[in-house]
Amino acid sequence: MTTLKSRLQDDLTAAIKERDELRSATLRMTLAAITTEEVSGKSARELTDDEVQKVITREAKKRREAAEAFAGGGRGEQAERERAEGEVLADYLPQQLTDEELDALVGEAVADAQAQGAEGPRAMGAVMKIVNPKVQGRAEGGRVAAAVKKRLAAG
Repeated sequence: MTTLKSRLQDDLTAAIKERDELRSATLRMTLAAITTEEVSGKSARELTDDEVQKVITREAKKRREAAEAFAGGGRGEQAERERAEGEVLADYLPQQLTDEELDALVGEAVADAQAQGAEGPRAMGAVMKIVNPKVQGRAEGGRVAAAVKKRLAAG
């Protein structure tokens, strides 16, 4: 078993013993998503830590989006619950990049892409190919794309 998945299961056991309903429910949902991912496809397999992290990232994104939807629909209590679940999942994810760190990485990637001959709006794909491996798991794709567009537009 991967170390991240076993950590989730150990933390779930501890949360159940402490009667921490929020944490145990969140970890149960996340472990269920991991299991679903493991058995999807042609044959069951064990996920690597990186794959488990991607599942956790996806679950955290779902919580953020649900919180926004609930808040927009005037359901503050459910929005708070979703935010709290997202905070529980954030403990298992790498530290997110600040806007300044992301801008610096994007700036380097734009310079690299331009050195390779990529110009104008078409450089977007080339820049994303360079920057994505550097920020993997530490910044959401939409946030990275927006930073790249802003940098390319500035020129």
